Amino acid sequence: MKSFLLFVLVGMMFLSVSAQKKNAAYRLHIHKTGFPIKIDGVIDDSAWLNQETATNFYMVLPMDSSHAKVRTEVMMTYDEKNIYIAAICYLPKPGRYMVESLRKDFVFGKNDNFLLFMDTFDDQTNGFSFGANAAGAQWDGTMYEGGKVDLSWENKWQSAVKNYPDKWIWEAAFPFKTLRYKKGITEWGINFSRLDIKMAEKSAWAPVPRQFPTASLAYSGSLIWDEPPPSAGSNISVIPYALGKMTRDFTTKEGSKYHAEFGGDAKIAVSSALNLDLTVNPDFSQVEVDQQVTNLNRYELFFPEKRQFFLENGDQFSNFGYPAIRPFFSRRIGLNAPIRFGARMSGKLDKNWRMGIMDMQTGAVDSVALPAENFAVVALQRKVFARSNIGFIFINKQAIDYSPNLDSNKTVYSKYNRNLGLEYNLASSNNLWTGKALFIKSFSPDKKGDDVTLAGHLQYSSRKWMIFWENEYVGKNFVAETGYVPRVGYYKTNPLITRLFFPRGGSVLSYGPTFSSVYFFDESLHRTDNESILAFNVAFRNQATFSISGTNDYVKLLQPFDPTNTGKDSLAAGTIHQWNSAAISFISKPQRLFTYSFSASYGGYYADGTKLTLSSILGYRIQPYVSIQIAGSYNDLHLPQPWGVNHFWLVGPRIDITFTNTLFFTTFVQYNNQLQNLNINTRFQWRYRPASDLFIVYTDNYYPTPFSVKNRAIVLKLNYWLNL
Repeated sequence: MKSFLLFVLVGMMFLSVSAQKKNAAYRLHIHKTGFPIKIDGVIDDSAWLNQETATNFYMVLPMDSSHAKVRTEVMMTYDEKNIYIAAICYLPKPGRYMVESLRKDFVFGKNDNFLLFMDTFDDQTNGFSFGANAAGAQWDGTMYEGGKVDLSWENKWQSAVKNYPDKWIWEAAFPFKTLRYKKGITEWGINFSRLDIKMAEKSAWAPVPRQFPTASLAYSGSLIWDEPPPSAGSNISVIPYALGKMTRDFTTKEGSKYHAEFGGDAKIAVSSALNLDLTVNPDFSQVEVDQQVTNLNRYELFFPEKRQFFLENGDQFSNFGYPAIRPFFSRRIGLNAPIRFGARMSGKLDKNWRMGIMDMQTGAVDSVALPAENFAVVALQRKVFARSNIGFIFINKQAIDYSPNLDSNKTVYSKYNRNLGLEYNLASSNNLWTGKALFIKSFSPDKKGDDVTLAGHLQYSSRKWMIFWENEYVGKNFVAETGYVPRVGYYKTNPLITRLFFPRGGSVLSYGPTFSSVYFFDESLHRTDNESILAFNVAFRNQATFSISGTNDYVKLLQPFDPTNTGKDSLAAGTIHQWNSAAISFISKPQRLFTYSFSASYGGYYADGTKLTLSSILGYRIQPYVSIQIAGSYNDLHLPQPWGVNHFWLVGPRIDITFTNTLFFTTFVQYNNQLQNLNINTRFQWRYRPASDLFIVYTDNYYPTPFSVKNRAIVLKLNYWLNL
């Protein structure tokens, strides 16, 4: 394992050598205007006269070997307060645009859209993304890791879309106060992306290879300023909220409870690139409920963070490590204890250094003897070579004034837990090679030795090949109480290879096999788990996809396990289980108002049983106001006694009504008979001013059989974004 990581690290250093920016020749000059601009999608303002135009986009999908068939033109300008953009998106065929709804931060592949990617430090790693679909729904997010977009980001800006018979035009203004950028810099990275679903074509101004997203900053062009962008000046925002809540637990004899809260956030720009976020008594009641799954897993499931304070600029904390080796997982903070206050400073120190510091304080919960706790995180990142970086993280979870009573029946909590981590992230200048080398050590009062994690991977991605290899080691005493590490005491190796073939014509765009295998070994290098998958994937020119696969599973149980996860008897630790299964899946083309996907798998299961899994998602849209979706899954388990035959249903209809791009109504229902729960979550949102909202949220939980209510809550919340 150590030899492999050393080999990976040396290889990464070799691949990371600095190189010229790939699309440096694609340059758009931006000139200051003295004329006012009205954001209305009608580009008749004098400010747009004689501005330089970016056009002649290149096709990315279905193939990246020619100019786009769909014509797009882009202009940009600025004044002392804002950057402005106008995108003219011509229609190749008569007929209506294709959109899902007016919902903000829409699903990229289900909407005709135009997106802008800005690398404000020209470091090909971090930036901002803005855009809209053809009906005017907005898209905004921060960019990280050279091509990923965090859509949780919220800030003030404005845009408008106007539709014409032969085109649609997006016009927008981004305040300099909204952005973070290096003072005095006169060259930003930039690219523009267009998706036209009717033509099944994705295109970009600066060409991007088809295997990468158009957000890849390694392939951005350059925005050339006629003078350095103006300073944003004083930049302080205060976002107070007021909340009223009514809850009732019907499993007890207590009546309804009423509660009022006040709190808020503040954002202070320490510099043009560094931001301080403060929160006092935060509330996240407007956050949607988690999407449930049928849980047949032996280890803890991962549910993504949805709370705004933790998401914005959170990649430096939450993306450290691997999906199953996360030393920091913000959902550990505040879901079982109230958050009293918190602070976070994050952003860029200069072109090469990035930092994040966070401190959160939770209150005590006397009913379970949980003490007040402090969570502190420090993260640093240093750019090296062309696009790679070295990251450092330190996490400290500390109980406050805690002396546990070891003689009581209540849970005993640790006094502290700390994690110290270092990682090297590879991103070659052309993005063909990516990888990571990771080291983390934990510090706990009661676990010493075998408390480190080592991991690394290397990936090569070309048009035809994707080759990946990952190794992990997690010591048996490694503890990350503020993280997500569901499994310890193992070695893991995971090779994967994909080959694509491209026919010259016909309905098939590409096809090819994928082979992957995941092996787990205990610390004595005895195999405990192995899953090997051979799949054949087909992508059609109309954007539909098809896949068929076969899987071989091997499991040696390390702990007793109930294969139904319903509280029945458990299979004994040390027992060995092996089976084969086959699966098929299909996702329909997105051009129709009615879309669908389905998957099915059948094969063996634990204890020589069998498992049939069927799942499907049906969607229908009434453009652009209504989106209806029904997701469902069915698991049929046939096992020997005492488990017998088990049928697990999970059904989740969802209705999104977007009256305008500022007025939303969502109803989400989930029926899960494994948990014996029916959940209803209804949310009304009115964005009455930019980044200022009124929420009304109603939640119900029921027992399905016999049908009766468990608990109920209704919340009214108002927040207001005030710039000082």
